[in-house]
Amino acid sequence: MAHASSAADLTVSNLFSFKNHVVLVTGGATGLGEMAAQAFIQNGARVIIASRKKPELEKTAARLNSLGPGRCDYVVADLKDKAGCLALCADVRKLTDRLTVLLNNSGATWGAPYDDFPESGWDKIYALNVKAMFYTTAHLHDLLTKDATAKNPSRVINIASMAGVSTVDVTAGPEGGLSAPGHGTFSYGPSKAACIHLSKMQASKLMPQHVTVNAVCPGVFPSRMTAFGMDKFSDTLSSGQPSGRVGKPEDFAGLVLFISSKGAAHVTGNAFEIDGGSTLSGWRADAKQVAKAKI
Repeated sequence: MAHASSAADLTVSNLFSFKNHVVLVTGGATGLGEMAAQAFIQNGARVIIASRKKPELEKTAARLNSLGPGRCDYVVADLKDKAGCLALCADVRKLTDRLTVLLNNSGATWGAPYDDFPESGWDKIYALNVKAMFYTTAHLHDLLTKDATAKNPSRVINIASMAGVSTVDVTAGPEGGLSAPGHGTFSYGPSKAACIHLSKMQASKLMPQHVTVNAVCPGVFPSRMTAFGMDKFSDTLSSGQPSGRVGKPEDFAGLVLFISSKGAAHVTGNAFEIDGGSTLSGWRADAKQVAKAKI
């Protein structure tokens, strides 16, 4: 009897080819979304990036197209409510009739004092960080399932956060590095926990239609959202990293490419933690260790 692997092509060029991918990245003009878009572009995929600001989209699309060999288009979209999500889906249909990867990355945070946290700080964050993921995925369902098979499923990747896993804000300064001292991001962590749970529900529902759904939970990465903490509390942030460094584009892009590859066709319903082990280990270095790690 022949080995099961005898007829399989286990080469890297087969398992990790992205040239046939058609990818939509929300929040794709900056930060983590831009990192993911670049990874797909540099590996030959067609990518559509979406965000609110047209000048940023134009700038990022031009930069990515100059890198190639893939191609980058863009759609201006505001996912603050259901209508905005449906408008995005309609505009995406004008550009393609199929998607192989949907990367739901648009998100926001809100910092305010515990005893004076505005209702809008809950409503806006849940609308963008949770509701938009649901409506965008649901209303692009036919594009995701068009050519999907058990052997080669389409992928939904929802960007959550380590803040949805741990009650310790891994992007924190003294009271929360995503916001000013004395303020907390009390709606952000719960919204990202909801994102993780929604991802598991979607994974259960969509696998029979040959669509995998996974959440990615980044720790500290350079982005507009973490800029405040990176600027004000860089040593504190580094002291929480066993490696002595925060995340880099290669770290995030590598995970996104893996989830989107043939090698991950049987992987669904997971929440991938990508924080260098800081939450798991509870690592806290002293100032001398931080200085040494930076050398």
